[in-house]
Amino acid sequence: MTRNGQRLLLLIDDEPAQRRLVAALAARGGWRAVFAADDETAIATLGTQDGMQLDAIVIDHWAPDEDATTLIATLRERRPALPILVITANGSVAHAVSAMRAGATDFLVKPLAPDRLLAALDAAVAGKSSGELRPLTEKIPALLAFDEIVGSSPDFRAALAIAAKAARARVAILLEGEIGVGKDVIAEAIHAASPRAKKPMISVNCGAIPANLIESEVFGHEKGAFTGAFERKIGRFHDADGGTLFLDEVGEMPLEAQAKLLHVLQTGEVLAIGARHPREVDVRVIAATNTKLLDEVEAGRFREDLYYRLNAVQVTIPPLRERTGDIPALARHLLARIAEQPGLRPLGITDSALALLVQYDWPGNVRQLQNALFRAAVLCEDTALTEEDFPEIAALGTRERPSAPAAVGGGGVTLFRPDGNLRALEEIEADVIRLAIGHYRGRMTEVARRLGIGRSTLYRKLGELGIDNAA
Repeated sequence: MTRNGQRLLLLIDDEPAQRRLVAALAARGGWRAVFAADDETAIATLGTQDGMQLDAIVIDHWAPDEDATTLIATLRERRPALPILVITANGSVAHAVSAMRAGATDFLVKPLAPDRLLAALDAAVAGKSSGELRPLTEKIPALLAFDEIVGSSPDFRAALAIAAKAARARVAILLEGEIGVGKDVIAEAIHAASPRAKKPMISVNCGAIPANLIESEVFGHEKGAFTGAFERKIGRFHDADGGTLFLDEVGEMPLEAQAKLLHVLQTGEVLAIGARHPREVDVRVIAATNTKLLDEVEAGRFREDLYYRLNAVQVTIPPLRERTGDIPALARHLLARIAEQPGLRPLGITDSALALLVQYDWPGNVRQLQNALFRAAVLCEDTALTEEDFPEIAALGTRERPSAPAAVGGGGVTLFRPDGNLRALEEIEADVIRLAIGHYRGRMTEVARRLGIGRSTLYRKLGELGIDNAA
């Protein structure tokens, strides 16, 4: 860190314009950049006064060739504790694997948003995984039907049951939950289970688009509608016609765009910026937020009338720390999907490693778990992941577990009430059946066999206990 309190960054890139762009983005977070146009200059810079004060290195235009791999290895050898971040236009998982095995700390994919760059830099300096592997782990196909989504905790299965029922209707759905709980996965499952499944589902992250561009992105614009509108742009509502529009982080949408969204939901008509006449669209909207949207309404940042339009059905997805019994099955499922990616292979995971993962608090939820597993799988040289493959999780510590006796069964079924008294047998039985349905992915014959009852008895109990078989 420099004397004036700024953190210092070595940016390796041979394109001056791109260097200025990345340096400007980093400056927003208090970083000052020094530049190197080639490998030789970069290595020489390590020995300068600035080089001795570096907090991180960023390599732009990285490609997995021999020269680039050698550069990372040399930098890592000279400065083993210095974080090395790689930026590339190619977001393939194979590129990520090559970079990380060469010694990179993290991997970013263009186009580069300021918050992504700063989060990755800050996390790398702090010695943590930033979650910046998200653009890579999201390359892993995530389209799952409801009966393929892993999770058997009662609250999670109840949320899935609501989503599955709502999927068949035309109503708007609001998904609420912390960052990383899997709102996008559930939105995909809703679309796949809907009558619109053969049409596209278009996703828009409202938090990742500048406020002055979001109307153009969502509703479109005509040529000449504003300065810089050199050609006509088709909005995402038009792209989703006949299908589903997924508005992620809808709470970040500016008030003016909220008014236009409300108009579309009320009339089914989209008016592009600069257009004279609206165009009718048939679009089902699924919105998602990581905040309590009603709190945003009360604070005046979100329109109340729009909130109730979007909230025809609300699905609240619990955080991973509230369903830790799902972590072993979820980890194995994610590892199986990771193993299908280029450059990776099937891996097991030991009981001790699973115990470590179960004890961790997972503030980044399922997304953070997937990133941790991906990073461990890339670097693992054995046939199974162990505790040693998760040094960051071990270093961050584990939370204290409840001391009440048998508070939670091995599958995540709660046996005791908060006051220490046992729950009613009927409630426990309902949770066990839900757990079994989730664990065996809705295969009711297998559920009945494993529970030791007949199929007719199972369906009778579903009716008596008020359990939807999607739960």
